[in-house]
Amino acid sequence: MENSAVDAPHPKKEGSAVNPYTMACEQFDCAARYMPELKRGLIEDLKHPRRIVRVEFPLETDNGSVTTVTGYRVLHNRARGPGKGGIRFHPRTDEDEVRALAMWMTWKCAVLDLPFGGAKGGVTCDPKQLTEGELRRITRRYILELGDNIGPYTDVPAPDVNSDAKTMAWVFDTYDMMHPGDSNLAVVTGKPVDIGGSLGRLGATARGCLMVTRRLIEKGLLPGARSLEGLSVAIQGFGKVGREAAQLFADAGARIIAVSDSESAIYARGGLDIGAVASHKRQTGKVAGLADTMTLTNDELLGLECDILMPAALQGQITAQNATQIKARMVVEAANGPITPAADRILAQRGIPVVPDILANAGGVTVSYFEWVQNIEHDNWSEDLVDRRLAERMHSATDAVVARRAEINANLKSLSQAPCKVPGLESESKDGLPPADLRIAAYVLAIHRVATVTMERGIWP
Repeated sequence: MENSAVDAPHPKKEGSAVNPYTMACEQFDCAARYMPELKRGLIEDLKHPRRIVRVEFPLETDNGSVTTVTGYRVLHNRARGPGKGGIRFHPRTDEDEVRALAMWMTWKCAVLDLPFGGAKGGVTCDPKQLTEGELRRITRRYILELGDNIGPYTDVPAPDVNSDAKTMAWVFDTYDMMHPGDSNLAVVTGKPVDIGGSLGRLGATARGCLMVTRRLIEKGLLPGARSLEGLSVAIQGFGKVGREAAQLFADAGARIIAVSDSESAIYARGGLDIGAVASHKRQTGKVAGLADTMTLTNDELLGLECDILMPAALQGQITAQNATQIKARMVVEAANGPITPAADRILAQRGIPVVPDILANAGGVTVSYFEWVQNIEHDNWSEDLVDRRLAERMHSATDAVVARRAEINANLKSLSQAPCKVPGLESESKDGLPPADLRIAAYVLAIHRVATVTMERGIWP
């Protein structure tokens, strides 16, 4: 998410299956309406990826059978720097999902003002059904097939769903074998610390999420609250991001009342012992069944009364079908694209603020950037330094998004009167644009930064 959310429920349905790329384009178009200065052609260009690579290769399994594996790597934009984005292994991964994730990475890097563009990789497979040896062979062959489509200064992978530091070590080793004699550490981030990984990388997505949420609460986003102390939090997902976020928010004084995995959720009104949940999960493979907790479905978790709801699973979890059932006072997107545009509008109408993914879960890619810098400079930073610089980045980005929202809303009348240049939306009602929320503000900030650099560089040739 560079974040890793395993144990994630399948995306919900919204009429037909939610298409993440359609979601990403609709979010972009919605924000572009607030940017009348954009050229019409540039609006369309910024949505399109620069490169889509699809690879297919055979895998000989441990039982001697042979199966064909499909993988993708999408480079969305390189205006501000090399592509950056994780590699996920999931049975439902397809080209549209990877395209959407690459686009979201472009805006995420721009919101944090990182010198990267967006990219993403995915392999369609089920790691739960694979041995470690099979997953290692898939990873190595996938990187071999990508060839020079990745590189320290072109496109830099990282962990994502169902991949981790061990996977990134395989990625590095494979690429290093393909480029002997070069300095290759910076080709991938999220590596083990022993081979160039950064201290503070593990859990960085969750820490960044905590920093952003706490900053926004301090700024009054949640009426009646000025800190996390005593606030109730429900977390959908108990993978690496959800589990770490649960512990961090609990340590900050919040009461974690529910968590979930792909099968079910558990609830305790007085608060869960996160260490006990993690231990039970390790022993049994699921969160359900922990003593003194009530078992719920994932849908029931989403509808719990709480101060903060945190989707930390996969995209498309909150849709038009269940948005009316959300009882949280605030939603924080720890996953990528967990709320559909239709659900976004419903939550806005109901006065429920949403902290968007391109801000909330950007801690992972930020510390990945720190790792990349350390590798380029052949340096090692202390964990305290990493944490301080992460806090500086997350706070600065949060403040910039809040300021951009205020600026947009102060000029809402003139923006509403400007001609709409977004293809397909020209004939929309001229009753005026609705006030910008945090997602609109974050997108406008990100798109402006990418568009400005694009025009300053000039359209080549």
